[in-house]
Amino acid sequence: MFQKIKRAFYFPVASYFRFWARIQLRVWNPRIIVITGSSGKTTLLHLIEAQLDHHARYSHKANSSFGIPFDILGLNRKTLSLFEWPMLFFLAPSGAFKKPYKEKLYVVEVDSDRPGEGKFLGKLLRPEIVIWLSSGRTHSMNFDSMVESKIFSTIEDAVANEFGHVLECCQRLAIINADNLNIIKQTFRTKAKIVKISKKNLKSYIVDSKTHFKTTTNDYLINALLPRESFYSIEASQQLLDDLDLPFDPSFKRFSLPPGRCSVFKGIKNTTLIDSSYNATPDGMKAIIDLFSDYQTKTKWMVISDMLELGNEEKEEHEKLGELLNTQKINKLVMVGPRMIGYSLPKITTKNFPVTSFEQPKDALLYLKENLAGGETILFKGARFLEGIIEHLLNDKEDVKKLCRREAVWQKRRKQWGL
Repeated sequence: MFQKIKRAFYFPVASYFRFWARIQLRVWNPRIIVITGSSGKTTLLHLIEAQLDHHARYSHKANSSFGIPFDILGLNRKTLSLFEWPMLFFLAPSGAFKKPYKEKLYVVEVDSDRPGEGKFLGKLLRPEIVIWLSSGRTHSMNFDSMVESKIFSTIEDAVANEFGHVLECCQRLAIINADNLNIIKQTFRTKAKIVKISKKNLKSYIVDSKTHFKTTTNDYLINALLPRESFYSIEASQQLLDDLDLPFDPSFKRFSLPPGRCSVFKGIKNTTLIDSSYNATPDGMKAIIDLFSDYQTKTKWMVISDMLELGNEEKEEHEKLGELLNTQKINKLVMVGPRMIGYSLPKITTKNFPVTSFEQPKDALLYLKENLAGGETILFKGARFLEGIIEHLLNDKEDVKKLCRREAVWQKRRKQWGL
């Protein structure tokens, strides 16, 4: 019942903050660059930030119909509790008329995780430039009804249509993934100039402690672990800098990964922990598993957990994930969550590596503590609070602050799960 009420009031309440945010945008009048898509948005924002640095303001931790107006108005949610809301309502009007940010470029991440959100945010921002590089089955449970009622024939079409509202509001330039048919089918909706990025321009990809992309025009050596799909983001960054007539640094020397996106930590027993625990979309899962397949190290373990919010596609996507895991060349697979056990595990038929499964993350943590011999490289990918497992395996406890979901509300939830 609470979730139904929450959904019913989502846009009416968000419209209050959008009203005041629109006033502040008129006062500020920045050039707006929107990053949208199903996955990879935050990493792309950080890649662009490594290039533009202080020349722009960035919507860190804000990508929704509430988060973006809050960012524009200078409002902050500190505890994520209900008790914050009266003060947020009270402060919104003053935020509309505050002194605007000094930066004249606004790089903002836009999610469209429910019907209506792309249209809602597109009309608020009316971006000069849109970068849209991915579109797939994310938050698909929110779009199931649109397929069931025959508004769209597939979830992919429904999701892409929502992102397409952002593209429709684009004023001048759209940088898109030429290899994603879901995106290509939406391009008729914009009159903006379209720049397409194609994987045919990627000549080689090597990942070890750094990531090396070689393209038809450039060599990029980036001090981070990035999946092959990040090629699109790197090329989009260059296209953006060229359009803005600003210098481009192919080394991305100022780049740092956002928390939970393939951050590398030293773990207990001289292990290496690769933390990709922030989210778990089907495309994102495949991208990171493929990265780990290319990653050269002696002893590989994977800790893979459920994907959430997939609705009617939940069974199919977890079965496909199981089939992908079945092909991996690893030394151990640890599966966490009822969906992994119910749908993915039956697809693991290989005898090439042992598989252990747990419904609860606390049990997986206990298993890891007791069974790690030392020296393993462990990939963590999925939902169900994997960051809570990683927290207890860190060699340097100061690294805890570098993990995702550090807010008090998340710490409370992890404790409820025994982490």
